[in-house]
Amino acid sequence: MSGRPARRRAPQQDRSRRMVERIVAAGREVLVARGYDAASTNRIAAAAGISPGSLYQYFPDKDAVIGEILGRHLDDLEARVSRAFLEALPTADIADAVHAIVVALLDVIGEQPDLHRAVAEQLPRTANGRRVAFARRIDELAAVALIGRGVPPERARVTAWTVVRTAEHVTTSYVLERPGFDREQVVEELTHMVTTHLAGAGLRPEPDSDPS
Repeated sequence: MSGRPARRRAPQQDRSRRMVERIVAAGREVLVARGYDAASTNRIAAAAGISPGSLYQYFPDKDAVIGEILGRHLDDLEARVSRAFLEALPTADIADAVHAIVVALLDVIGEQPDLHRAVAEQLPRTANGRRVAFARRIDELAAVALIGRGVPPERARVTAWTVVRTAEHVTTSYVLERPGFDREQVVEELTHMVTTHLAGAGLRPEPDSDPS
């Protein structure tokens, strides 16, 4: 599954839109409870209280339903993580900025861990895939902020890629693995790691007023 498969019919009326939302909600419930392999169209239809035929009027197969579910989840994830980056990056104290971003990542991923697990399992990180495209947009935001703090452009791009992937991997792993230690310990550890790495890249303590 590489993206969000097309629906069979786009809902035009309120009744149709409500039916789509009903199917999507049922699909999310079945996906989280049973996993992708067991999330058949029959089970999704039963959870929605409709016949399989009614489901097929709007979605051609289970991949279309699950693609819609995961696509919506990624839409929300991308919007909130991007907003957290944009709000935190201008902060004068880089440790405070990193801390705020790490907390935001854990908050967003932690709200729906089972759904995020499905994203990780069903939308692999391919070079041209949506997950990588989103990570690259965050890379760009981070690189611009680093350049604004005096890091040379070539170094900024490498550093941004490294710290973004590190933060993403650690926060996702913490939520999905549930290692049993306090979340704040992970926040502090990751903040220290990233801040130390950024200091080694030649980061100035204060950002320029216009990093672009």
